[in-house]
Amino acid sequence: MSGPVDEFDWIASLRDLTHGDPRALNLSDDAAVLPGRPGFDLVISKDALVEGVHFLEGEAPDIVARRLLRTSLSDLAAKAAQPFGYFLMTAIPSGRDGAWRDAFRAGLAADGREFDVALLGGDTVSTAGPLALSATVLGWVEAGRAVLRSGAQAGDSLIVCGEIGDGWLGLKAAKGEIADPDGMLAARYRLPAPLFSLRAPLLARARACADVSDGLIADAAHIAEASGLGLTVALFDFPLSAQAEGWCEVQEDAALARLSLATGGDDYALACAVDPADEAAFVAEIGAQGVAARRAGRFETVSGVRVTAHGQALRVDRSGWRHA
Repeated sequence: MSGPVDEFDWIASLRDLTHGDPRALNLSDDAAVLPGRPGFDLVISKDALVEGVHFLEGEAPDIVARRLLRTSLSDLAAKAAQPFGYFLMTAIPSGRDGAWRDAFRAGLAADGREFDVALLGGDTVSTAGPLALSATVLGWVEAGRAVLRSGAQAGDSLIVCGEIGDGWLGLKAAKGEIADPDGMLAARYRLPAPLFSLRAPLLARARACADVSDGLIADAAHIAEASGLGLTVALFDFPLSAQAEGWCEVQEDAALARLSLATGGDDYALACAVDPADEAAFVAEIGAQGVAARRAGRFETVSGVRVTAHGQALRVDRSGWRHA
């Protein structure tokens, strides 16, 4: 593979290493699902964070630790899995002292208690490069019931659970690029909340699901691709926080502003495919958990992703965050 490497081309090049094992889901999902204890499947997912790429340089160590766990656990929330443990890899620059490591450990302990996950093992090394971290998270889901990306059907509604754009705006706020008087946006970026509270509605009514880490358009497109479908995303239909609404109101181009929010990533909301007959009940059940939910598009037989603003198709050059 010569020249610049696109992240998803790189993933595609690795698919033959699965040897066709169905448990790998053709590397088209954010997790693997393996048979586990009687009546349950074991769901495993792995994520990595690099300082200066996935969090700000010099970020507080306890925040870094909690962000690592939360962003990793969000993949399990999208599968409707119940987490129970994780493996940890740390590559820590040699200059980080004992106080830094103690604070990092305190962050792991705090969110380990909050999400009831135990550290099960891992590896730690020293590095001359930037701080690099990885967590492999494990959870249980009833056998055959994991909500995969690949279950969407033509005509299904794209339901977005959780507000879109706060992660991208929060990064700007954390950098001091936009106002954030109460600190809410920066907090949303630093400490996203995996949506385990939505497990019951997902199991009951969602045909497919992905967490919104790379951007709403990109992650909804992952569902469409894994399901062999196309997708239309309506830019003015997904949920926004009051802060994001206020930011959009002062932008010159409303459609471009919404597009920025839909491609920014780091929201850790959930994008779901739901039978239109179940849509009203699903939205009501999500709302009962205190999470905003709205239909923001539809899965279609026509291939590709179409983005619309008030019914008019827009050209989109970038669908979301790319890691490579």
